[in-house]
Amino acid sequence: MNKKIDNNAIDEVEISNRVIDAHVHFWQYNKQRDSWMEEMKLLQKDYLPGTLSSTLKNNGVDACVAVQASQEELETHFLVELAKTNPFINGVVGWVDLQKEDIEQRVDYFSQYPVIKGWRHIVQAEPDDFLGRTNFQRGVKILQRYNYSYDILIYHQQLKPALEFVAAFPDMKLVIDHCAKPDIAHKKIDDWKIGIKEIAKHPNVYCKLSGLLTEAKWKEWSPADFYPYLDVVFEAFGTDRLLFGSDWPVILVSGMYIQWKSLLEKYMERFTPEDRAKVFGDNAIRFYNLK
Repeated sequence: MNKKIDNNAIDEVEISNRVIDAHVHFWQYNKQRDSWMEEMKLLQKDYLPGTLSSTLKNNGVDACVAVQASQEELETHFLVELAKTNPFINGVVGWVDLQKEDIEQRVDYFSQYPVIKGWRHIVQAEPDDFLGRTNFQRGVKILQRYNYSYDILIYHQQLKPALEFVAAFPDMKLVIDHCAKPDIAHKKIDDWKIGIKEIAKHPNVYCKLSGLLTEAKWKEWSPADFYPYLDVVFEAFGTDRLLFGSDWPVILVSGMYIQWKSLLEKYMERFTPEDRAKVFGDNAIRFYNLK
């Protein structure tokens, strides 16, 4: 068995002032596999590190975490290989079938790649009871043994089962992707707000400030549309458990990279430099144990 990864250095990282995008995707477009892009013509092409590198540089971003976008082990290998030749990819959140009987062998196999920091399943596409399934939770427990983190990708209406899920893993690093996708387009906030506040009571749960542009009306939004939702997550999680992320290239269907980063910078302009450094990089470094 390979040596288990030590990701427990979460409290040992000092303020670095590095800017980290905690959520980007890469893919070579495949029409059959990527059917979820059917209404997103802009995304129906290859998006690889060479396309993103100049955008990161132009926006003062030092590095990123590449997150899985398809549910196959080949995806994990693909992201690992990209990280080998693109040093600005500091971490990978991969995919492995957590419900399979041989999950421990598969996780042990992937533990040879230190760039893999965590794992994700696209739960937003699953039935509401998915997070509570015995086989799935058994797989997540294997991840916990190896000190991996887990990204929770859900819609706002799945916050209740997600709350039960996080309660089952109080000692594991968990992060809510895209603020659990609130319905910004229809300005619905009340039920989402209650769920976010409850889930944030678990101190091991973090939240990514990502993916919100595409939850608003595409390219018809204004910065003020997001402020009530940002108020909720900042109050609930505080600046110690929020991570800046772009959700590039999905963000492009509704806006530009610079628009989202600038919007968050404007929102946080009255925060201390230390708090801004946490949200824009240091929390990601601690959470994902980035070098």
